Amino acid sequence: MRFDDMTPDEMTIGDLLGLLADHRDKPLVFSHGGRAVKPGYHVTEVKAGAFSALDCGANPESWTEIFIQLWDVDEGERTHMPSGKFAAIIGKVSEHLSLDPAAKLTFEVSDGLAPMQLHKASSATVSDGQVHVQLVPRAASCKPRDRWLAAQSQVAASCCGPAKGQPCCS
Repeated sequence: MRFDDMTPDEMTIGDLLGLLADHRDKPLVFSHGGRAVKPGYHVTEVKAGAFSALDCGANPESWTEIFIQLWDVDEGERTHMPSGKFAAIIGKVSEHLSLDPAAKLTFEVSDGLAPMQLHKASSATVSDGQVHVQLVPRAASCKPRDRWLAAQSQVAASCCGPAKGQPCCS
């Protein structure tokens, strides 16, 4: 998978850090499953990798990915981490690892008891004095089917509708 193949609702680490740069003092609140992570959350691990694979259609795939592990716990009187602290953690990691700003970004979230769940960052907003990052489950997919559907959508968009003055192609 290349960066331009990624779904439009998926943020990269570069996207996230770009947003956080303008809001360093605001609390960073991750949400998943209809609730915010607990205020005492920790970034327990950041991993970067380059992957090569063969998809179910025997097509070679390659991509870079960054995994950020969030430990979703309450810890005393802590509040949500400031955006600048999160950015500093990623900055410290980048001193030791090569982080591709266009890499696919995956969050591993667990409370330390339940198994980790994989999420992608689908959106980020600034409201009520906080930076909110919405995490949604990272689902499995069939890449050849995804590419075919994207191609069908492009064909339909390129020739259909009143703006093009043509009837639908299908």
